[in-house]
Amino acid sequence: MTARRTSPALRALERLEAVAREYAPGLGARKRTLLARLARTALPSAGAVQRLHEAATFLLAYPDDPRVHAAALALLRGFAARRDVVRFAAALVDSGIAGTAIRYRFFSRMAQWLVERAPGRLAIDWDALAGEDTSLLESLLPLFALPVEHPGLDEYDFGLREWLERMKRAAETDAEFVVRSITRLPASRAIQERLHDAVDVPMVLAWAPGGPTRTAVLAPSPARRARPWRPVVRTAPLARERPDLRAEAWRPPVAVRALDRATGERMVALAREAMLTRQRDLDAFANADPRDARLVEYEDGLAFVALGVQPADRLLFESVYGFITLQNRVPIGYVLTSALYGSCEIAYNVFDTFRGAEAALVYARVVAMSRQLFGADTFTIYPYQLGEHNDEAIRSGAWWFYYKLGFRPRNRAVRRLVARELARMRRDPSHRSSDATLRRLAADNLYFHLGDERDDVIGLLPLASVGLAATELLAARAGSDRGRAAPGLADEARHALGLRSLAGWNADERAALERWAPLVPLLGARRWNADDRAALAAVIRAKGGRRESEFVHRFDAHAKLRATLRTMALRATP
Repeated sequence: MTARRTSPALRALERLEAVAREYAPGLGARKRTLLARLARTALPSAGAVQRLHEAATFLLAYPDDPRVHAAALALLRGFAARRDVVRFAAALVDSGIAGTAIRYRFFSRMAQWLVERAPGRLAIDWDALAGEDTSLLESLLPLFALPVEHPGLDEYDFGLREWLERMKRAAETDAEFVVRSITRLPASRAIQERLHDAVDVPMVLAWAPGGPTRTAVLAPSPARRARPWRPVVRTAPLARERPDLRAEAWRPPVAVRALDRATGERMVALAREAMLTRQRDLDAFANADPRDARLVEYEDGLAFVALGVQPADRLLFESVYGFITLQNRVPIGYVLTSALYGSCEIAYNVFDTFRGAEAALVYARVVAMSRQLFGADTFTIYPYQLGEHNDEAIRSGAWWFYYKLGFRPRNRAVRRLVARELARMRRDPSHRSSDATLRRLAADNLYFHLGDERDDVIGLLPLASVGLAATELLAARAGSDRGRAAPGLADEARHALGLRSLAGWNADERAALERWAPLVPLLGARRWNADDRAALAAVIRAKGGRRESEFVHRFDAHAKLRATLRTMALRATP
C-alpha cells in the first residue's frame, strides 16, 4: 500500500514548527520564507490551521528579528479571512482564533461586559442547554415582566425559548435579554450576580471583526513613550535553565509605570479577552479596576500588567491582584497574587502556546515583582496549583517544578513522602513520581522564604477564623437584622478610632470602614494608643483607596494590628 503523500502546505508547516523555537544565524530568514509561503497557502485540516496559528503567535512574542515579527503579525492579522479558517470555523469553535465563535457559561460580570462590548452577538447556546433543568430561569420570567403580562405567562406554556423570543426586543438577543433583565431586578448587585451564576445559562459569542480574539493581539503601549516601540529580538537560544530564585527575587524591574485611566481600561479589556478566548473567567480580571493599573517592565521584552480589584469587590483581608504576562506586548500567561503579612500566595499560568519556553525564568520575575510591589519575603503555592483537583498541574509536573526552584512543604506527611521520592530517584535516576504520588504531594502548600521561616503567613495563618469571631458578635448584637445594625457599628468604629468625622473620605473608603466596623471592637482598638488607632484608621481607609497595594503596606507596617489579628485568628479557629 502506497503511503499518502504530505501536502506542500503541511510540509511547510512542519518545517516552520521544527525551527520556530530555535535561534541561530540564518533561521530568521528561513522562518520569514515559511511564514510568507503559509500566508498564501490553505491548510487541509482544522488541526493544521491551529498549529500554524500557534507557531505564528509564538514568533510574534519571540521573534528572531523585526522582519520575523512583521511577517508573523501580517499572517495573523489576515487570519480570519483565510479560506481554511472559513472552511473549518465550526471545528475551531472555542479556540479563540479570529473568525471563530466562543461557547462558554460566562459569569455575571463578563456576560454584562460582553453585552456592552459585542452587542447583538451573545446568544443562548440552545444546543448545550438541551436536556438541562431550566426551571430556575423559567421561574424568573414573571420577574422580568410587568403585571399586565402575568395572565399570559400563567396560561400559555410556550416554553422557555419562545417566551424569551416574545419578550425581547427585535434587535436584542435572548442572552442579552436575560443578562439585562437580571441586572435590572430590584435587588443588590451581589444578589443579581448570584442569581445569574445560579441560572448558569450556556452562551455562544459569535465572531465579528474586532474580536474578542487571541489572534494578533498586542497590548497597548503606555502613553507618552519617548520613542516608538520596537520588539526585542532573540539571537540566542531561549533560557530554559533553572534560575537561582533566591538571587533573582531581589532583581528590581526596569520600570514600574502607573497607567492613566484610558490605558488602564484598554489593559482591563486585554486581560478579559485573554481569559475568555481561553475559556476562563476569573474574578480578578472581571472585577479589575482601570484606575489601579500599572506596567511592570523587565529586560528582554518581558512585562506584566498589574490590575487591582475594584474597591467594592475586594476581600476583607488579603489584597488580590491579577497580572497579564506580556512578551513583546503579546499576552503569554497570567498571574494571581494574594498579599498580606509580608507574604504572597501566587497562582502562575503560562498559556499553552508558550509552554516549554522560559517558564522558570518568567516565574523568577513574578516572585521579584511580588516582592517589589508588596514587600513580601515569603511566597506560597496553593494546593490547586500543585495538582489538587487539577489534572493539568499533575500532567505538567507542577509540584516538582516549584520544588526544584526552592519551594518546600511545611506539612510533615508531605515532607516524609518527598524524602522517600528523593531516595528512590537517587537509587534510580529514571524514576518519576506517579500521578497518585503527585496528588498526595499536592495536599498542602509549598513555601519559599527569603528570610527566616515564619508562621504568620498566608497559607498557615487561619485568617478565615476571624470571620467566626465576627459571626459570634453579630449574632449576639443583630441576629437577622444585620443590615440595620451596620450603620451603628460603623459609627461605633469611627468613635473607637478617634475619628471626629469622615470628611474627606470617599464612598469606597466609607464602605471599607463599614465592612471593617465589626472587627474594631473585636480588636479592642478603643484601648489602643492614639497613634495605633490613627494608623488602623489609615489601614481601613486604604482598603477603599485607589491602590489596594497601599493597604498591604500600611497593614504590614502596623505591628499592633498584625499581632492582634493573628491572636484572634488562632483563638477563633475551631
